[in-house]
Order: sequence, then structure tokens, then C-alpha cells
Amino acid sequence: MKPRLLPIYFEPGRDGGFDTQLANLQTLLSADAEFLLPVPLGAPLPECEAVVFPQLLGEAYRRVDDFRAFTVPVLVLTSEFATLSMWDWEIITYLKSEGAGERIVAPYHIDQTRTVLRALAIRQQLRTSKFVVYQDDPGEGMQAPIFKRFYWWETECVQRMLEKFGIVIEKRSFKKLGAAAKEIADADAQREWKAWNWPTTLPEASLNAAVKLYLAVKNDIGEDPAVQGVGINCLNESYFSDCTPCLAWSMFYEQRGLIWGCEADIVSMLTKLILHRSVGAPTIMTNLYPFLMGQAALKHERIADFPKVEGDPRNHILVAHCGYLGVVPPSFSTEWTLRPKVLAIVDEKAHAIDARLPEGPITLAKLHPDMRTMTVVEGELTGYTQYPGSDCLNGGVIRVPDGHRLMTHLASHHYLLMSGHHRGGIEAIGAVFGILAQIL
Repeated sequence: MKPRLLPIYFEPGRDGGFDTQLANLQTLLSADAEFLLPVPLGAPLPECEAVVFPQLLGEAYRRVDDFRAFTVPVLVLTSEFATLSMWDWEIITYLKSEGAGERIVAPYHIDQTRTVLRALAIRQQLRTSKFVVYQDDPGEGMQAPIFKRFYWWETECVQRMLEKFGIVIEKRSFKKLGAAAKEIADADAQREWKAWNWPTTLPEASLNAAVKLYLAVKNDIGEDPAVQGVGINCLNESYFSDCTPCLAWSMFYEQRGLIWGCEADIVSMLTKLILHRSVGAPTIMTNLYPFLMGQAALKHERIADFPKVEGDPRNHILVAHCGYLGVVPPSFSTEWTLRPKVLAIVDEKAHAIDARLPEGPITLAKLHPDMRTMTVVEGELTGYTQYPGSDCLNGGVIRVPDGHRLMTHLASHHYLLMSGHHRGGIEAIGAVFGILAQIL
């Protein structure tokens, strides 16, 4: 899906500069967007995903009301490189100061421009998309005092996602899904696994159970193009299945690019969909255990101490989920092995993924419950740490700029990790979705 861009020009009419720049943009971005026929500023707009200004003029200072009237993102691509021109900073600053710049997106690198165009396509796609989540009575099962606190199961959360982004949350029975998986023959699971044959230390019964759950979900969702992600309340209602869905999520991502949701966290799923498909970087979800949390974090992972680090320990976080870093598809990882389960609250035949993202620059992000704010932190994945006999057999260690500031602005214990630094891209797509990037 290509976003439709509507070129806008200033009266009294188009000039050679406008036409030359528009032709240049069409050449550079023909694979990324569809350009509609230009219209003058203030004219009625045909349906489009965004308007684009190939040229800004001083007339903009006298047309503030027309800029305020835009209801779609406003791209400023005035340089020959499909970015903004430095000569336009004053106009953009003026429009923002007059309350007319909220929707303006002014990329300063062509990669950022393409990120914005992908975000526009995703914004349009979300209106006809849905997440399928398998759950029956969330919060009432295992570790109820913990799970009853999560916003992603609230009716308000589902409604806000629908109103803001247009995405539908379709709930189906985990109990029925688990029963359907157990009815699948071992031979069918073994036949399917031959097509994958990823590294694993699982016994045969556990591997069969993992593949059966994948096949059960595959049978249930079919080829419905509206389904963009799948989640399961896999820990809190773990008694409905003899395995966890970690392998299934990796298979669905590698096969169909589907977004996955551990614990049916639809806020993480939506954040992941927006960020991964816009920016393109490997993106996973994990739990955050800031060193500043002390014993409250250590007890949950059943470890005695945080690892030794270089620099101020207060600016470090241990990241782990279900015993390892989290669900990491093989194409994201530097190392990948499917191993037996770690957590006590899941079935004995359950499993987890022991995998690593590349060390180095990393970005943490997640939408807030208001669906209008996203916390963004650029840090460094400095390495990995192992605690035998604990709930953290191979976790990551991340250094952040300011641990105290992080603690006072975190939105959730679930956070997205993105390989690389992506503040600029996230801020740019924030204007597309109406999300304020809160940089820590």
C-alpha cells in the first residue's frame, strides 16, 4: 500500500521551482508514495494520506489559518534530496508558534522521509486491521494479584485503540485453542517441523506441543488479511495449554510478518507494529528490571544481585522475559536456540527462546495508556548476564542516559527493544499518528 500525497502550491500560481521540485520528488519517491494532482493552498482536498509542500514561500506567514485547517499530516520536502531545506526552518518555527504546526513533518534525511511514508501507509492499514487475542478470564488465573493490574485487558484500552487508530481487538477462547492444539496428531506436527528445523534442545513431546499450538492458531486465523497480529494470555491462563506460544510467534513472524503479543499485551503489540513496520529495525518486547528497583526486581527474577557493570549502576537495566531476553525471531538474532521452559507457572512441556539481539545501540519505547504519548530512550545493550537456577538464565544489560529520569517516566514493565538508535524516526512518525515522543 502506497500513501497518497497531495502536492500543495501557493497562489497566485505554480512556478518553475515548484514543478521542478515536484518532479524530483516523484523520481526519488516513486516506489514509496503515489503523488496526486497538485492543488492550491486553501482549496478543498481530495482524499489523501498526507499533503506535501515541495516549496515553501513567505506567503505562509499570511496563510496560518489554512495550515491550521489541515486534518492530515503535512510533509515539507523542499530540498532536492527529498528532505526539508534549511531555509524553511523559520517558516516552520513560525507556524508551530502560531499553533499551525502540529501536523507538520519535516524530515532531514531521505531515510527518515521513507520512514514517514511507511508510517502513513500503516496508519491507513490499521483502519482495516485487527489483532486476535486468545483469553477467557484474564487476571483471574495464575499470579492474579500481578495480572489484575494490567491496563491492556481493560475495555477502555480496547476502545481507545479503536478510536485512535481504528484497529479492532478480536477476543477468542484460549481454552478452546489449547484443546484444539492437543487434538492435532504428532505426525502432523513432525511433518510441519521438517520445514523449519531450527536449533532446539527440546524433548520430542515438548517440540510436538509447540508446533501443534502453531498449527492450531494457523487453522483458526486462516489467511484473513485483516489479521496483523496474534496474542495469547499465555502465563496468566497457562493451564489452558500444555505449551507456550514462543515458537509459534517466531514462525508466524518469519512466515507472514505477523506481530505477536506475549501475555496478550495489545499495547505492546500496537507499539511494535507501528515502530517495526515504520522504522524497519528488529523490535521485541521484554520486561525491564532497573537496577534502581533493588530487591523488588531481584526477587521477581530470583537472583541475589545485579551484574557488575562499567559506569554508574543506577543508569543500568536488566532486561529479561520468561527466563531469557524474550521472544526473538531468528532473523533478528545473533544466537537462537529453543529451550525447555523456565517459569514455574507454565506446563512442564512448555518452552522458551534463548536468543540475543546484537550488542550496541538500542532504543526502548512504548505507548502510554493515553495512546497519545510514547516514551523513547536511546541506550546501549552492553552485554548479557546468566544466573543459573534463576528466572534469568540469559538476560540483557542496558545502559541508559539517566536511570532516575527513566524511573519517573516509565509507562509499563513491558517495553519494546529496537536494535539501533531511532529517536529521529520515532519523532517523525509521531506526527503521523498524533503521538508525542517523550525523550528520556
